[in-house]
Amino acid sequence: MSLDATLSRIDEDLPAALDRLMALLRIPSISTDPAYKADCDQAADWLVADLASFGVKAQKRPTPGHPMVMGHVDGDGPHVLFYGHYDVQPVDPLNLWDRDPFDPAIEDTAKGKVIRGRGASDDKGQLMTFVEACRAWKEIHGSFPCKITFFFEGEEESGSPSLIPFLNENAQELKADIALICDTGLFESRVPAIMTQLRGLLGEEITLTGPNKDLHSGMYGGAAMNPIRVLSKVLANLHDDQGRIQVPGFYDGVPELPPEIKAQWDGLGFDHGAFLGDVGLSHPAGEQDRSALEMIWSRPTAEINGITGGYTGDGFKTVLPSKASAKVSFRLVGQQDPHAIRENFRAWVQAQLPEDVTATFHAHGASPAGQMTTTHPAFEQARGVLGAEWGFDAAFTGCGGSIPVAGYFKSILDMDTMLVGWAKDDDQIHSPNEKYDVESFHKGIRSWARILDAIR
Repeated sequence: MSLDATLSRIDEDLPAALDRLMALLRIPSISTDPAYKADCDQAADWLVADLASFGVKAQKRPTPGHPMVMGHVDGDGPHVLFYGHYDVQPVDPLNLWDRDPFDPAIEDTAKGKVIRGRGASDDKGQLMTFVEACRAWKEIHGSFPCKITFFFEGEEESGSPSLIPFLNENAQELKADIALICDTGLFESRVPAIMTQLRGLLGEEITLTGPNKDLHSGMYGGAAMNPIRVLSKVLANLHDDQGRIQVPGFYDGVPELPPEIKAQWDGLGFDHGAFLGDVGLSHPAGEQDRSALEMIWSRPTAEINGITGGYTGDGFKTVLPSKASAKVSFRLVGQQDPHAIRENFRAWVQAQLPEDVTATFHAHGASPAGQMTTTHPAFEQARGVLGAEWGFDAAFTGCGGSIPVAGYFKSILDMDTMLVGWAKDDDQIHSPNEKYDVESFHKGIRSWARILDAIR
């Protein structure tokens, strides 16, 4: 049977595929709120039943939190693991939604038809593109294109507390030749992108303490050290005038971009002026010898996310505060060690403190970057077929955010991950009125069929 027959079946079955997605979207599987525990369980049951309906041996597997869904099918050729998550973000503030977030609907917009509802793009709609491609393949061919393990998580939106223990306990069952994840998007909402670089994330909270209580600035100002003044100086020293981060050893393990990848990125025609102009800015503020795409995809960052201290209410209070705090996050790349950077950052802060000021630190997570080894043939095979679906050649891209599961697949299962997704920039994930274009859903299913045909 030809690929064309599978693609035709996908086209014919699109209304039914949309109905199935709507049924999954109606389940309010909010993982972070205990009030929705039964709904998360229901979503897992729904997926088990749906996979079983076209011949997948599927099970709901318990964890201390929400269950995992596991499914297996045999086939010739490579063994792939497909990961997605069925849990969704909370919907607050509810008054900003134009409709009930768990009463999904297909809406006509100026840009085309969209699927409106919580989880439509992140990640139920994306997850189901792969499921529907496998369903169509089985209906046409009577078998599956290769050996496939389906792995769906129910805690991705609440920090994945059960994920690492589950991976360790089930490593033999989960190990495959390559992992596939559909939780990313198109470049500029039109060009298919295979993400090969994911930045890691390190969070630090600093609290500086000066006097043992808040002081009257008329009585103590000038004589007493103000911790806000010290904190401001420390934070100002975090970058030099060229945007380079000044923490000692920070750039250890930061690789240079391979020339062939840089050429692909340059060929994307990214308009940093428009990118920044959309948020009222005009000039890239990072390392000045790097392009804007390098700044957000392949270079590390240090950003001040919040500052508190003194009186910040209405009116004015002439207080000299006892404490001042800041939250600082670092996006990491390559082989940067988050734990070494944490130690170096704390030592760097301590070295700048004057007498009478002390520092305490609170850690907020530490995950390394993910660097995909694109030597696995599936990467070029996928890149070679996506252009036929989208009208643009696919590119190996980076991601400014973090998808920790890809790193865990490498560190725990020694398995590379290919991240391909069909979301668009305006999908409003995590926000009110989340949507997923019907085109993304339809072409996403067809794209997975093309990829499975290429790698089998």
